[in-house]
Amino acid sequence: MNRNSAPRIGVHTSIAGGLPNAIARAQGFGCDCIQIFARNPRGWAARALTSQEIREFRDAQERAEIWPLVIHSVYLINLCAQDPVLLARSRAVFREEIERGLALGADYLVVHPGSSGVAPVDIGIALSVDSVREAVRGVDLKGAVTNAGEAGCRNALTILIENTAGQGSAIGSSFDQIAGLLAGLDDLPVEVCLDTAHTFAAGYDISTEAGLRSTIRSIDRSFGFDRIKVIHCNDSKVTVGGRVDRHEHIGLGCIGAGAFRRLTHNLKFRRVPFILETPVDKERNEAWNVETLRELSRASE
Repeated sequence: MNRNSAPRIGVHTSIAGGLPNAIARAQGFGCDCIQIFARNPRGWAARALTSQEIREFRDAQERAEIWPLVIHSVYLINLCAQDPVLLARSRAVFREEIERGLALGADYLVVHPGSSGVAPVDIGIALSVDSVREAVRGVDLKGAVTNAGEAGCRNALTILIENTAGQGSAIGSSFDQIAGLLAGLDDLPVEVCLDTAHTFAAGYDISTEAGLRSTIRSIDRSFGFDRIKVIHCNDSKVTVGGRVDRHEHIGLGCIGAGAFRRLTHNLKFRRVPFILETPVDKERNEAWNVETLRELSRASE
């Protein structure tokens, strides 16, 4: 992307009625990029994708010129679970997500690093690193999937670790913790998805000009801004440091419209795709949030 061009903006879009429908919905919302779940996000089991629906989805995306394609891993995955049964299931399902992402031609696969329970953070980080390594064993993330059959397609897939709000025992709320995860996976294509609402809730005050500058310095001192490949762009229902994950419509939460105008004008952020995961209610939907963010990106600073 040209550093001086408008940012690419998209939303997390439903796959109800079939994967190709997500592309049509994204077009209707005015999206340049898209994020989807590739399966039911709240269950362990998933039906197999047919070769026909994979082809139809990839053809629809190509025709729409919507990119990148981001897949968000299912919510049940806990890469640093202390319970061995949950940990084994999480690793197996994350492996399935990787294979699905490759088959669908996804550019990025987002995953939360997990919750470590009563274990110390450093133990959680080490276990998350081991889980990612276990999940990718035997998989060529540049395109070849072991035993993928007809679904195997050659494209590169990058795993993105998403920062968290720090609720409960979730790891990854501090940039130093994200840096620790990346350091343990430095030989793999693993980068960062930065969520604005999580960043704010974790205590990084991006709502002010000075706070944004401080946050950028913290990123550069830890894992480095170039590691951020996708931004989950969400306002927050909770105040700074609230450590709860509650998304709000763009400009209507505690982060505020001015902050999103600064974000979309800042060259460090502007070159990264923005994916919205904002609420849908009677007054405002996905299209409203996309257009609001576009207007802020066009507004004078």
